[in-house]
Amino acid sequence: MSNSMSQPLHSRPNHAPPPELYRNARTGERAELAVDIRGLIKDYGGFRALRGASFNLQAGEVHALMGQNGAGKSTLIKVLAGVESATGGEVRIFGELKSFRSSADASRAGIAVVYQDLSLIPGMSVADNLLLGREPTGPGGLIRRSAVLTQAKEVLDSYGFKIDPRAKVEDLPFAYKQLTEIAKALMSDARILILDEPTSALTEDEEEVLFGAVRQVVERGVAVVYVTHRLNEVFKLCNRVTIIRDGVTDGTYNTNELDMRGLAAAIVGSNAVPDLLTEPVVSSQPRPASAVLGEPAIELSNVSADSFSDINLRVDRGEVVGLAGPLGSGRTEILELMFGLRKVTSGQMRLYGAPVRFRSPMEAIANGVGLVPEDRHAEGLVLSHSIDRNVAMPALPRLSRCGAFLRRRSFSRSAAAIRELSIKAESVNTVLSSLSGGNQQKVVFAKWGDPRCKLLLLDEPTVGVDIGAREEIYREIRSAAALGSGVVVVSSDLSELLLLCDRIYMVNNQTIQGEAVRSEIRGEEDLHHRIHQSIDTPQRKSS
Repeated sequence: MSNSMSQPLHSRPNHAPPPELYRNARTGERAELAVDIRGLIKDYGGFRALRGASFNLQAGEVHALMGQNGAGKSTLIKVLAGVESATGGEVRIFGELKSFRSSADASRAGIAVVYQDLSLIPGMSVADNLLLGREPTGPGGLIRRSAVLTQAKEVLDSYGFKIDPRAKVEDLPFAYKQLTEIAKALMSDARILILDEPTSALTEDEEEVLFGAVRQVVERGVAVVYVTHRLNEVFKLCNRVTIIRDGVTDGTYNTNELDMRGLAAAIVGSNAVPDLLTEPVVSSQPRPASAVLGEPAIELSNVSADSFSDINLRVDRGEVVGLAGPLGSGRTEILELMFGLRKVTSGQMRLYGAPVRFRSPMEAIANGVGLVPEDRHAEGLVLSHSIDRNVAMPALPRLSRCGAFLRRRSFSRSAAAIRELSIKAESVNTVLSSLSGGNQQKVVFAKWGDPRCKLLLLDEPTVGVDIGAREEIYREIRSAAALGSGVVVVSSDLSELLLLCDRIYMVNNQTIQGEAVRSEIRGEEDLHHRIHQSIDTPQRKSS
């Protein structure tokens, strides 16, 4: 990398970009503009979400679109995808002026989108979702089931996606659902592919598989818009990056002219970028020690449940413990076990020294256990409800008296959470669906702040969260540990585990294969190696 902060190729552009921009950032050859957006305006009532944003995308490139939560990225994508209509400005697709009235219009123009909110049909198989509406048929128009499975398997194998085409989508881990949605988009004849946070729950290995698939379609001339909050992905995959801030395009850069700190500064609008935002990606800087009290918050001794066997795990009060492993290893399921979503069939689980065997999440909550789930939309929030209603849900018994809801007490509690977590919202009555992804995630954390949890379980805690909000979430996690809570973190981001955790358990084959103290781990490569060692090790009892 050259300068920490290079000059943008164009900044706040409301007129045509310079001619050199039309050379493909990947090959250096003259390139056709797949997308040319100029002066885009989008109003929602009295709020202007886009204020003259501009963006262009070349055929055969991967172009990152970045910015803090609420900057306008999602709005720009929705206009491009036909989900929203622009208030003003121009959108040209391969030179033709377009004004999409629906997502079907955008699809006919060759645009495919993979959103964070997946559009799969849960009760159908992976194969049926992939070939929905284009199933191979035989005599009489009957669907040829064997051909559906064969074609789906060929597509999944061609991109290296290790997913059983016969599996029901509703039974898949969230990360496999993401890959299925991506495979569906890759199967289309799209000339423009938009990927919105596609690696949010993928491990490093699965991330590389996805990157390989994206490179395949780019080689065919497909133009890719890549929305992410993970800075390191931009340098691994993308040719250019455009920063959106406050509804305006703030600059476009060649990635080979930026470094990590320069990119972070471009996003947050300051050169004073905290090390916390950049160092985990590029080094293994030691994390501050938690206030470990040496007393167990939770202990699992030879616990078995469903497909699990002999899980042994201990998290002390004030300690942050990580669970690392590949997709399908059992990381999420161990959290579900401690939250009462899975039934313990044998062994013993102790919370603060007392034997427990939760029959439901309500029992776990009543005993001081909180869970931030991997899929906040499906499992963590009710998007049609207000901040106050969402924050109140786990505490309803404490916020009710003689069957009456104590609204004033609830409002006070929610307002305190908004202040503490810097949630950007007009009031406690703001509906969740109107908030950015980062602010929605903060609301999930707010549910468990009062009373403080004895045990806080976190599954991919910074999915879809910008670097500024991530810093605030990290502080919240450390604050919980400092106040004596036990914290368990599942994350596909190895740098995040190294940044947060005192100890890390390696999970594979539905059991724990080993553990390491953070001070023993020499950076991401070492942790990645330890995870792979656990994969290659024959299944054994955890210890």
